[in-house]
Order: sequence, then C-alpha cells, then structure tokens
Amino acid sequence: ASTMATMVEALGLTLPGASAIPAVDSRKKVMAQLSGRRIVEMVREDLRLSSILTRKAFENAIVVNAAVGGSTNLIIHLLAIAGRIGVKLNLEDFDQLGSKIPLLVNLMPSGKFLMEDYFYAGGLPVVINELGDRLHQDAITVNGKTLRENNAKAECFNREVIASIDKPLQPEAGIAVLKGNLCENGAVIKPSAATPALMKHRGRAVVFESMDDYHARIDDPNLDIDASCVIVLKSVGPKGYPGMPEVGNVDLPKKLILKGVKDMVRISDGRMSGTAYGTVVLHISPESAIGGTLALVKEGDFIELDVANRKLHLEVSGEELQRRRAAWLPPAPHASRGYVRIYLEHVQQADQGADLDILAGKSGSVVKGDLH
Repeated sequence: ASTMATMVEALGLTLPGASAIPAVDSRKKVMAQLSGRRIVEMVREDLRLSSILTRKAFENAIVVNAAVGGSTNLIIHLLAIAGRIGVKLNLEDFDQLGSKIPLLVNLMPSGKFLMEDYFYAGGLPVVINELGDRLHQDAITVNGKTLRENNAKAECFNREVIASIDKPLQPEAGIAVLKGNLCENGAVIKPSAATPALMKHRGRAVVFESMDDYHARIDDPNLDIDASCVIVLKSVGPKGYPGMPEVGNVDLPKKLILKGVKDMVRISDGRMSGTAYGTVVLHISPESAIGGTLALVKEGDFIELDVANRKLHLEVSGEELQRRRAAWLPPAPHASRGYVRIYLEHVQQADQGADLDILAGKSGSVVKGDLH
C-alpha cells in the first residue's frame, strides 16, 4: 500500500507530500480536504488525467520506486494503468530506468525504519528533490505545477532515514528483470530485499505443483531439501490462482529454519508483498497454468539464477523440454461460469500487467442513447 501511494504521488496524481502521511496524523484529514477542493478546481480548469499520465510520468514512477526500495507490485499496476490509457510501457523499462538508481530510503524490508519515520524525515518530496535530473522534473501534476516546482524546497530532517544522492544506502536498487528459458517473457526480483550471496546461485529444484501441495509437504521431515536448493512454486499466476496472490515468498522448511537458514532462492509465477524479504523470483511469464516452461520443471532439475546478468535458466535440454511439453496437460478451469470464468478468459500475463484484455486500449468510448 505504501508503494502504491508513493507511485500515485510520483505520477503527479496527488498533492505534494500526500503519500506518506500516517493514518493517525491530523494532516491526513487536512490533505483529504485540500484534495477534494483541488478536484473541483481541476474540473473547472479542465485539467485531465490524460494531461498528467504521460510517458514521462510513468518513467518518474519507476525511478522513484527504485529510490525508495518499493514493491514489485508496482510493475503490475503501472503496466495495467499504462495499458488502459494507451501509454507504451513494457517490462524492460523497469530494468532500464530503475536498475542504476541508488537506494535512498532506509525503510523495511530493505532497511530498518517505518513509514512514519520516513514521513517525519521529509517524505517523498525530499526523495524527488534528491533525484534531481534523474526525473522528468518538468512533468505536470494535479495542482497544475511541475514536479520541480512542488518539491524544490523540500528539506530532509533525518539523513539516517533518507540518504543524500551523494551518499546513498546502496549504489543501485530498482527491480531486476530476468530472462531465460524458464521465463521467456520475463520475471522479476527485488535486489534490495535479496541476500547478496544468493544473487548468483545454482541449485536443485524442489517443486510444489500448487499452494495445497506446498502446505502438505513443506514441513515434512522427510522432504529432500537443503539450503542450496531452489524452491519452485507453480500455479499461482493470474490464471493458475485467479487474482495472482502474494504467496511467492513462501516460508522455508521448518527443519532448515531450526538450523539457522534465513533465506533460499524461491521462484514462482505469483506475487510478493512489498513488506517481504528474500531472494524471490516472481511474476514468471508465461505462467505455469498456460504451459509456460515453469509448468515443465521437475523435481531434481537444476536452475541457475544470475541477477547481474539478468538470467534465469533451467538446465534441461530443448529436446527434453519438447518431450515434457508434449506430455503436459492443462489444468481444469477454476470456474465454468460467472465473473471468475470471465476473468480466466480475459486476464493477461504478468508482463502485461495482469489486467483484462478487454479493458486495454485508450479510453474514450461514449455510451449513447436512452438508458431507460
């Protein structure tokens, strides 16, 4: 939720400083009142979202998300919004624009502070000011002013919480977009939340076909797994688990936790909460439920993760994958009628924003005729 609020402010869709005000702070109510007044003024001025949500605005949101160490969920939401209004945005943009941006905000899970500490340190206006020309500072916002005009005088009150651009917490943050035979259309990982030693790793796959399978076996004392293994979770993507839940950062086996293991490489076609930590590869596309390569992974296969080189590779020959694909059977639909059936028929893959394909494309249709 904090990432999404930050994203909206970075897009220029809130008044300056709105995104991080704590729920119990009286300034929250004041901001709500000011926002309501501004909405009425925007109608009178004919200042529309189409004038604000430009390609520049989306690029700003990607850069800001990297600087604050925001959630991977931002990717899906931004892609979906861009798809609905006709702005060209793709998965690679998140890597190209965000991977070289330094981490400036010391927030959990990448850091140690909470959102209220961030707000009292100065909040997003300070981050925007620090980023300088790394952002399109001339982008227009809802108050009719540019990003630069809104945030130029922002002052930091705690450098332990918000670092300067000259002394960042990490030289590079952002979200890494991976490619390989296991994720032809892409997968993502959040480096600032991962264990550095696992960013380049090769391990034996321990495969769970679904969340039910995972819950049934993960704490089995006889499960053949050690800290070097790669936990593979299938069937939690947009179609495989309608809604694409935040289950990608599954818990480690209890027997390994008791031995002091704190992190393992985990991969899935699902999502992960922005508050979660770990070396977790997410949003694998195409997902397993539609026959993506993830569906073909078997127990004992070896998987190579190389974040620096943006690589996720299943060490299985092309010939063997063809044989497995020929034998693969698609799962039964989750629903035969109703909204879930409509969702299953129209939901896009994660690399497209997991939105409904019937909603993609620039808006503007008008309903004509009498409605009674």
